[in-house]
Amino acid sequence: MNRYQTSPFSMPPVVKNLILINVLMWIAKYPFMNMGIDLTEKLGLHYIGSPLFRPYQFVTHLFMHADFFHLFFNMFALYMFGKVLEMVWGPRRFLVYFFVTGLGAALLHSYVTYLEMSSLQKSVAAFVNTPSPELLQAFVKSNFGQYPSEVADLVNNWSVSLTNPNYIQQSTAWVQEIFTMRINAPTIGASGAVFGILLGFGYLFPNTELMLLFPPIPIKAKYFVMGYGAIELFLGVTGSQRGVAHFAHLGGMLFGFILLKYWSKHSQKFY
Repeated sequence: MNRYQTSPFSMPPVVKNLILINVLMWIAKYPFMNMGIDLTEKLGLHYIGSPLFRPYQFVTHLFMHADFFHLFFNMFALYMFGKVLEMVWGPRRFLVYFFVTGLGAALLHSYVTYLEMSSLQKSVAAFVNTPSPELLQAFVKSNFGQYPSEVADLVNNWSVSLTNPNYIQQSTAWVQEIFTMRINAPTIGASGAVFGILLGFGYLFPNTELMLLFPPIPIKAKYFVMGYGAIELFLGVTGSQRGVAHFAHLGGMLFGFILLKYWSKHSQKFY
């Protein structure tokens, strides 16, 4: 087993450098934005059918974050749990684990996105074939998450004049715009790899007690991981929390579990 003689606030090399890269990338996006370059658009992971998709985004999206709190909570979890795993496994194995879980999360998320976009494309085609105020209202609510006043006004006006070609044209434009927005929305953040790290910590130290913030009670790591996984599965299936890649989180945990099982069977010394 690899051991580091460290203070409670020191970090092993891989965790330290991963945090440093993520912080630098978060800072860098602002001067690049002032130069007219959107790093989130270029480095975030896009749907494979999007014109903005590039293969390298499977890696680069792990180092982009939406805002300070998104960055902070991911890096805090990486620091708290990742440093323990790196101290146990050593830098090389931990780095492999980080990227396997991060890429695995991206793959599962991309597959689920493919299914969603295929269904969405069919919904768009169905609306274009038989446009109606009711279909527009349902489409916007299910795909946009909000209900803009412009759409509400359009639905009300269109309901009074169903054959008005201007309303049909406007509604089709709204549907196409939402489809384009959905298909070009990037996924960013190290959350998939971080959830894999949480799984790894719970796997290696199942009976270690963690103190929750809300509610402030202790819970064993194995129950924390199982509970978190169950919540992510529920939110992912129901789609009740928009803007969060729940299946990416589950993908990180799934690929982490597969890799841990592989190591335990094919390594003479697991650590």
